[in-house]
Amino acid sequence: MTGDLIKYTDSAKQERYDRAYLKMAREWAKLSHCQRKQVGALIVKNGMIIADGYNGTPSGFENDCEDCDGDTKWYVLHAEANAITKVARSNNSAENATLYITLSPCKDCSKLILQVGIKRVVYMIEYKDDSGLQFLRQAGIELVQIEEP
Repeated sequence: MTGDLIKYTDSAKQERYDRAYLKMAREWAKLSHCQRKQVGALIVKNGMIIADGYNGTPSGFENDCEDCDGDTKWYVLHAEANAITKVARSNNSAENATLYITLSPCKDCSKLILQVGIKRVVYMIEYKDDSGLQFLRQAGIELVQIEEP
């Protein structure tokens, strides 16, 4: 019985942290200048945020994410890609980290997630194309959806 209680407490504590980090990712998304969709991401390892990101244009480019027709410009970076590149530029490693993101990853970002060693992805909204999630599931990465943190 004691083991069950500890297991429950640990999972309840994890869910509390998952919800808190997703709320932070949602706030981070508000920094995006994109009009169509604002997405935020945090990478957490050993209880510390090691990187953050939101979708937007690369450094040195104008902040407008959409062209005059309302289509997203091809060079706009996704939130998780921005967070992963921040890890790459730091002394940190994303090995065994958790990615918190407001929108599930696309197939291209899913490849990056796998390659940097992220082991868990917690997301709010499922992207219309779920091939990124299918890829991550096939790779053995834990996926958790929490629609309303």
